[in-house]
Amino acid sequence: MRNKKTWLILLFSILIQQINAQKTFKTDVLVVGASASGIAAGIQSARMGANTIIAEPSTWLGGMITAAGVCAFDGNHNLPAGIFGEFRAALYKVYGGPSKVATGWVSNTLFEPHVGDSIFKTMVASAQNLTVQYQWKFQKTIVDNGVIKGAAFTQTLTGEKYIVYAKQVIDATELGDVIASAGIPYDLGMESNEITQENVHKGPSNDILQDITYVAILKDYGMGKDCTIAKPLNYNPDEFDAACTNYYFNLLRQKPSVDAQKMLNYGKLPNNKYMINWPGFGNDMYLNIVEMKEEERQKELIKAKEQTLRFIYFIQHQLGFKQLGLADDEYPTKDRFPIIPYHRESRRVRGLVRMDIHHIAKPFQIAAPLYRTGIAVGDYPIDHHHKKNPEAPQHLDFYGVPSFNIPLGTLIPANNPGIIVAEKSISVSNVVNGTTRLQAIALLIGQAAGTLAATAAKENIPAQKVAVRKVQNALLQTNAYIMPYFDVPLSHPHFEAVQKIGATGILKGQGVPTGWANRTYFHPDSLVKRTELAKDMAPYFLIQDNHQQKVTLSAAIDIIMQMAKQALLLNHQKNNQKVQLNPNHSWNYSDKKSFTLQIQTAWSKWKLGYFDEQMPLTRLEFAVLLNATIDPFNLKQVNHQGTIIE
Repeated sequence: MRNKKTWLILLFSILIQQINAQKTFKTDVLVVGASASGIAAGIQSARMGANTIIAEPSTWLGGMITAAGVCAFDGNHNLPAGIFGEFRAALYKVYGGPSKVATGWVSNTLFEPHVGDSIFKTMVASAQNLTVQYQWKFQKTIVDNGVIKGAAFTQTLTGEKYIVYAKQVIDATELGDVIASAGIPYDLGMESNEITQENVHKGPSNDILQDITYVAILKDYGMGKDCTIAKPLNYNPDEFDAACTNYYFNLLRQKPSVDAQKMLNYGKLPNNKYMINWPGFGNDMYLNIVEMKEEERQKELIKAKEQTLRFIYFIQHQLGFKQLGLADDEYPTKDRFPIIPYHRESRRVRGLVRMDIHHIAKPFQIAAPLYRTGIAVGDYPIDHHHKKNPEAPQHLDFYGVPSFNIPLGTLIPANNPGIIVAEKSISVSNVVNGTTRLQAIALLIGQAAGTLAATAAKENIPAQKVAVRKVQNALLQTNAYIMPYFDVPLSHPHFEAVQKIGATGILKGQGVPTGWANRTYFHPDSLVKRTELAKDMAPYFLIQDNHQQKVTLSAAIDIIMQMAKQALLLNHQKNNQKVQLNPNHSWNYSDKKSFTLQIQTAWSKWKLGYFDEQMPLTRLEFAVLLNATIDPFNLKQVNHQGTIIE
């Protein structure tokens, strides 16, 4: 009996120790993973006043941009939106301007990974309400009655256990591990055309993912230095036959278009370094590790490292670049490799909406106007890496599309409150993932996720209940884009007006695939066409189409007065009170002469130039005028499908 009592006391003592060892935190927003999306989400959430924790398994910030070594921005050079633009400006400051980072031909902006990490850490240090917990390994999601409440972690050095409860959780992991742990529905691999109707992937659904890459950062140690590594096991130079013209013997392989030096210059970084992330017959590798446990993943990833080592030896020994060796001043790893591999694809949540190729190719023509709900922009072509998997379709290298925006509903799971999805796990088709996966876009997705999470947490409502326009307004205040207009840049004095009117669809843009940097044009200097205007305005207000080709300033004033009358009458009927259409102005909509004089005074402040009531209006002039008076962007809300809420 005495032994039993002693045993029970000991058991109780161990239980108490375990409970005490498991520390609990509470916060407004929990970001799991300091990936490209994760770091942007955490910074944005904290800046909006929400108490925010980022839990990161490594000691680096930035994910694929830094920790994986993909330190060359693909796309968005002409769309310097939000936190991406802020980060790029910091790079310019470090290196001395745009020309100092245009060192390689794959990108306009290349940089050393450790510099990127240091910039993110500086941004974190300046953000109040933000805590980064390094070396916290995600264990599981905390779910209560279908609602995500937080997550559990283990400190990798000490083994300590932590639970973080949060009003909103953001899955910013590289592979969508949080949504998988929570049992949230997702897709992985290619969908059949019967599902997507995209007419791109014509085969059946499968579990094929894009190739991954274990990037290497090589450093030029100077002529005369021999940095050649020991010959790797199973090395055969024929593995890399056709990587460049200096080694091309197998004529069955596609003929390379670059020599060895140009191949290296692809990822040439400042300070005589090279990013080795060479597609085709370089160091891409097919490994489908998403559904594996972490221990199994790490074992498989050894294969990717070994392949990159073989490619490094090929560069040093076969091509003669002996002075190039793994950089000794980048990563705090024993083997000098990046901390994580470059994953191009992950689980894709089933969201409130699913973005497919139609929403990129013809956003203004299809029935579902998801472009009205845009929260991030991109201009890179659809780029799939499948060369190392012969079973994968080989027709998705660079599928031409215009620039595009990403709908807010892709970040929100359909039926799982408490969680927002970012990074490469948003709700897009497999084909579309080939462009939404890229670095700048991931930063912008993260910024939108942080905006949504902070707003939901502060208002104590589910993310799906947050108004689309509220998220978009908050993003615009941070110099983010919600529409991908090339010809009205951030520096334009009427950028915000064009963004807002563009997002209503009252003045639609024109998307043009142009290759590496696709574009969508607003055509600010083109004249407003009355027939098109009457059609595009219809979802908001009914105006008469008098079959006049042009819209004069006088006619625009008549239209706006008519719209104001309709809006005020409708609001009066609903609310039984007088409503101010735009709280920033006191317009006299009841008297055309007075209203015209008000507009003339404002016209000068807007610096729109010549003023004549009979002059035909440009699209820019009408956008500025409409935004300042009726403000349809804020007057009528839209749901996640882009439909106007009456």
